[in-house]
Amino acid sequence: MSKPAFTPAAMPDSSTRERAVDRVAEASHRLNEAVRRALEAGYSVELVRASRCHDGSGNWGDQIVPTVREKEAAA
Repeated sequence: MSKPAFTPAAMPDSSTRERAVDRVAEASHRLNEAVRRALEAGYSVELVRASRCHDGSGNWGDQIVPTVREKEAAA
């Protein structure tokens, strides 16, 4: 019995822009899930812009850092 010939599946022909957007969207999804888990564990989370980076040709992006704190004791 001969083995069937397997060929690699065709990958979608994504543009550089689509790949960049997909990477940011996936990272945002993971970040949102991490925030939800922190909330469930009893923490408050605030995302704060730490910097804005520029590429010199008009493109820019915000970079963030999380501020996490425990629930404050009741007064």
